[in-house]
Amino acid sequence: MEKKLVGKVTHYFTKIGVGVIELSDELKVGDRISIEGPTTNLEQVVESMQIEHEDVEVAKAGQAIGLKVDQRVREKDLVYKLS
Repeated sequence: MEKKLVGKVTHYFTKIGVGVIELSDELKVGDRISIEGPTTNLEQVVESMQIEHEDVEVAKAGQAIGLKVDQRVREKDLVYKLS
């Protein structure tokens, strides 16, 4: 499976289970991602993401998105798109 770096986690909201990800590449709803860090190893499909509280289907490099995650993620965790 090929991994491509698409961003990094800049914040995590514990109560709602949402990570903020600063993108360095495009990400779409339906993409399979891996979030990796010293204590994080999570694989999931992007089911919904938001920019400024608005649902979006596609986000581009340079944008920060809110992403619902299945487990806790940490600042500086790296986000990879799997293909």
